[in-house]
Amino acid sequence: MKTIGVLTSGGDAPGMNAAVRSVVRTALSMGMKVMGIRRGYNGLINGDIAPMDVRDVSEVIHRGGTVLYTARCPEFKTEEGIEKAVENCKKFGIEGIVVIGGDGSYRGARDLSLKGIPCVGVPGTIDNDIASTEYTIGFDTAMNTVVEMVDRLRDTTQSHARCSVVEVMGRHAGHLALQTGIAVGAVAIMVPEIPCDVENVIKKIEHTRKNGKEHFIVVVAEGVEKSVGEIAKEIEAATGIVCRATVLGHVQRGGRPSVRDRVMASYMGNAAVELLRQGIGNRVICYDRGEILNRDIYEALQMKKPFNVDGYRVADTISL
Repeated sequence: MKTIGVLTSGGDAPGMNAAVRSVVRTALSMGMKVMGIRRGYNGLINGDIAPMDVRDVSEVIHRGGTVLYTARCPEFKTEEGIEKAVENCKKFGIEGIVVIGGDGSYRGARDLSLKGIPCVGVPGTIDNDIASTEYTIGFDTAMNTVVEMVDRLRDTTQSHARCSVVEVMGRHAGHLALQTGIAVGAVAIMVPEIPCDVENVIKKIEHTRKNGKEHFIVVVAEGVEKSVGEIAKEIEAATGIVCRATVLGHVQRGGRPSVRDRVMASYMGNAAVELLRQGIGNRVICYDRGEILNRDIYEALQMKKPFNVDGYRVADTISL
């Protein structure tokens, strides 16, 4: 290939810039041109595309967000939208694309590959919910952000002998909630994958209170049925402990990427370009048991990611 494109799509994640940097510099080192596609598939449809050189990705590895911007694109789900994107690829000479994002971004990459534009997906989401890979870019940074914020909450929770019910992101997955819940010593963790009603949480709080504990942290994944406000009210009504609900929100997506996210993004971006150099598309980059691998996009989209039930058991055991 002589020219490839790179875009970021879906929710932003710390480390996306490191991935873009790796894609651009790897491609340039191979003698290819790189076109930066701004605002995801929207940019591909609307022609928001410009060449990128080595200096365009200087001083970005340490920055959160994405210098290429990102956006949702309902139009790309239509046949007309896909055809517009293909025409712009031909117009700008783009022969293949590296797509950095989540499952929704992968579906777009698959559609383009089927239209003759080879695409390689790179997993970028703080939710770590892509089944084809053990790790997604942004997950480590998001975990560290959550832990820092909850540690701050703990100070006031402890001072007032209260209970803080904290909602973390994750969409329909509880991976972020489980890992951070363990890390902050939560008395209970609520995730969509494992049934856990508020009564069980109340029983756990009452049990730990009998053991001398006076303040409590409950971590809740955003995908559970009840809101943190409702959960906090039920706990307070049953225990008499003053409860405060906190939604951490989009602060979890921001900030400087961690070492792990910078390094993983660099490896994955490099691997994606290597596939395109060989003319291989319709693939996604994966991290599996310490190795950077690739899988067919269709196969990747059919996979289901198992929840770490053993980790959940450990969390429940040690939260005494």
